[in-house]
Amino acid sequence: MAVEERDPVSGYLTTGHEWNGIKELNTPVPRAVYFFLWATFLYSVVYWILMPAWPLGVTYTRGLLGLDQRDIVTAQVKEAAVDRAKWTKLIETESYEAIQLDKRLMGIVRQTGATLFGDNCAACHGRAATGGHGFPTLVSQAFLWGGTPDAIAETIRVGINASHPDTRVSQMPAFGRDGMLTRDKIDDVVDYVRSLSMPAVAQSIAPEKLARGKAVFTENCVACHGDNATGSTDVGAPNLRDLSWIYGGNAQTVFTSVWGGRQGQMPSWEARLSPLDRKILALYIVDLRVTGP
Repeated sequence: MAVEERDPVSGYLTTGHEWNGIKELNTPVPRAVYFFLWATFLYSVVYWILMPAWPLGVTYTRGLLGLDQRDIVTAQVKEAAVDRAKWTKLIETESYEAIQLDKRLMGIVRQTGATLFGDNCAACHGRAATGGHGFPTLVSQAFLWGGTPDAIAETIRVGINASHPDTRVSQMPAFGRDGMLTRDKIDDVVDYVRSLSMPAVAQSIAPEKLARGKAVFTENCVACHGDNATGSTDVGAPNLRDLSWIYGGNAQTVFTSVWGGRQGQMPSWEARLSPLDRKILALYIVDLRVTGP
C-alpha cells in the first residue's frame, strides 16, 4: 500500500507520480466547476420539461409550454405575406411620384430593388450600376431613352434591339466600313466630337480642322444626335457634350465607333420580371442618382 505524501508548500497530496524530481499534485477540482456542471444539468432538465425535446418515434415530447418552432415560423411567414400584399398593392397602384414621396415605400424599393438589380442587371451594368465598356452607367443623368421612371420601366420591359415586338431600336451606321465617309472626314469628325466635351482637345486641334469636322457632323450626324449634339431619347442617340461615354472617349475608340458603327443590345425583361418588379427596378435606378449604390 502506497504511503500518502503531502506537498509541504501547497499542502496538497501528491499522486505518487514523479518525473525527474518533479512530483504531480493531486489538486482537487475547483468547486466552481462542480457548480457549473450542476447548473448545466439542472438547466437541461428544466428545458426538457418545458420545451419540445425528445423524439418518440413519430412524435416528440411537447413540453409544458407547448412551443412549436414550425408553428412560429408558419405564423411569421403568414404575417410577412400579409405585409407584402399591402405594400405590393400600394406600389402597383400608386404613381411613381407618390411612391417617391413615401419614405416607407422607398425603403422597401431600395431593399427589394437592390436584390432585383443584383440578380438581373449587375452582370452588365455592374454591382454599383456604374456600367462598363459597352454598358452605360445608371448613376448619371445620361439615359439614352429617357431617365424618368416611366421611360426606364418601358426600356426594361421591351429592351433595346431585342426580340420583343415593341423593342426600342437604335443603331449607329458604320460610316467608314460601308464607305459613307472617307478616312480623312472620319478623322475630322472624331476630333470635333471629342472637342465638344473636352476643352483640352478643343484647344489642341487646329480651328480649320474643327470646322471641317463640324461640317461633316452637320451633314451626317445631326439627324440622330441633334443640332447641338445633345442626343435624342426618341432614337436612343447619346449626348456628345457630356463625358458619359459608353465605349470610351479616347480618339481610337471614337474612331472605331464612327468607322464600324455601334448597335448595343439589352434584352427584354417582360417575360422574366413582373410589372411590379419592373416598377420597383425603375424606381430603384432613379433613386441611385440621389442616394448612390
